Amino acid sequence: MFQSMVDFLDKRMESGAKGYDVIVYHRGKEVFRHKNGLIDIEKELPVRGDELYYLYSCSKPITCTAAMQLFEKGAFSLDDKLSDYMPEFAQMTIKDANGERKAEKPILIRHLFEMSAGFDYELASDEEFKACAKATDGRCPTREAMKYLARRPIAFEPGTRWRYSLCHDVLAAFVEVVSGERFSDYVKKNIFDPMGMHRSTYRLTEDVRAQVAPIYIYDETSKSPKLLKIGISDFVIGSEYESGGAGCVSCTEDYIRFLEGVRTFKLLKKETVDLMRENHITAYGIDDTPYWKKETHGYGLGVRCSKGIPGYGDFGWDGAAGAFMAIDLENEISVFYVQHLCADPNNPNRHLVYDYARDALVK
Repeated sequence: MFQSMVDFLDKRMESGAKGYDVIVYHRGKEVFRHKNGLIDIEKELPVRGDELYYLYSCSKPITCTAAMQLFEKGAFSLDDKLSDYMPEFAQMTIKDANGERKAEKPILIRHLFEMSAGFDYELASDEEFKACAKATDGRCPTREAMKYLARRPIAFEPGTRWRYSLCHDVLAAFVEVVSGERFSDYVKKNIFDPMGMHRSTYRLTEDVRAQVAPIYIYDETSKSPKLLKIGISDFVIGSEYESGGAGCVSCTEDYIRFLEGVRTFKLLKKETVDLMRENHITAYGIDDTPYWKKETHGYGLGVRCSKGIPGYGDFGWDGAAGAFMAIDLENEISVFYVQHLCADPNNPNRHLVYDYARDALVK
């Protein structure tokens, strides 16, 4: 019943990632698992199914879930000012084509979830973060890093536009402030351990990084994958920096447990999940970068979400190396697809993985 999905994914390997792993749950049970191709192209090692991957932006839904757990406990309101918890964000400036000026609107907590705070996505090359690393002997703890990020002007008045950015990295630091715990410790205790995700972490020690599968980047010149050496500055600016937006390492079986934990309301209440998958950017202008299928989906609190078009009731997100996740509450489906190729030319069609799963299961 999943042969159409297998044919689709195998065809993609001809012009993109040379290996992949996909898993589908329906009504709480694994109904499909398939892996194919190579995890290590140079050594010609096949995908085993137990590999550790950099999730990149599939880290974001975990971070948002962690923050929404604290929301459920009454630790904050979505309309609270960020500066009430992190004072360095009290006096923000805006820099645009008209020059630099003082921001008139405050950054609210909801703006971090919605990607509407006005931040950019400069990280590894940014002067403020380099200064943080220098001042902390290369450690750059997550909370400390935000004090440096706050020095940088934002791009627009908070809450007036949508822009993919470091909002969820700020959200990880916010979790630290509200919970009083290191971000990775909070997530381990409240998400990873309860869901049996014992191989997942945001604490990217040298030992953890050594266990991660080889990662590749698509070389446009040769039209083939090229081994990519991930340095600590690529999305982790210091040895103690825990990127809420891109810094989780996980495996296929762990991540599907997270999706099932959200789908079955073990990690969050139903009303909280419904709030997250509500379209929150109706009033904002959306840029033309195709981060998700905008014809059918909007953006909620950290996830793409359905616009109510029949057949497209899923919510979720994806990652720079090709990972893709989808949860369909109505049809009781969870889907996770993972590979390890950045800049894969096939990334724009990865949403079809959910479509094939839905078509196979919903009659």
